[in-house]
Amino acid sequence: MTLVKTEDFIVPLTPPSLLEFIGLQREKITLAVIAQVELILLVMAIVSVTAILTGLLVWKSNSASEAITGFWSIVFTIPSLAMCVFFIGPFGLGWLPAVIALVLYGQLPVVRNTIVGLRSVDPAIMESAAAMGMKPFTVLRKIQFPLAWPVIMVGIRVSAMLIFGISAIAAYVGGPGLGDYLFSGLANLGSFNSMNQTLVGAFGITILALIFDGLFVFVRRITTPRGLRV
Repeated sequence: MTLVKTEDFIVPLTPPSLLEFIGLQREKITLAVIAQVELILLVMAIVSVTAILTGLLVWKSNSASEAITGFWSIVFTIPSLAMCVFFIGPFGLGWLPAVIALVLYGQLPVVRNTIVGLRSVDPAIMESAAAMGMKPFTVLRKIQFPLAWPVIMVGIRVSAMLIFGISAIAAYVGGPGLGDYLFSGLANLGSFNSMNQTLVGAFGITILALIFDGLFVFVRRITTPRGLRV
């Protein structure tokens, strides 16, 4: 970064490098990273609970399963920016419209994998458990769900990566996180620090997504029954 000294103050002649920009904006970037992580954790917690419960409720019925997955497939085709803007009217700008839009987008992979995972368990295993006197809920809780868990975790992992990508768009409706840097940089492309802002937003979200992806692989491994690990 080249500086020009005037009578009263020093004016930068060229924009700082990316590393210099990160150093200058360290506190602000740190807060944006924390907000991004909090947003993803909140959304994934809601998605995991609601989508898994939905899958548990409909997996036995082909018609119900097709209706639910079809509905979430339609929701998934709605452009992300349009989805986020749609919730500005009833909820205003901020966290709430961003969270609602991201939760809706994250449902399909988890619901679908929950249904697939539960149906992939060998019926003979469940019949043997029932023959031993286990009640249906006990069979589901102790046998079927643990066996389906690796497939469900893949759905959660895919959903998290999708949500990371769309979370940048959520900044348009006042959502928190690194999307602010990305949008500011793109909106002011060609200005003094626009490229640095864009790179911080893009690289920051990408790096966090890769970290979360690695964590999901680790969690899937340690939560999968030993005999099912690959």
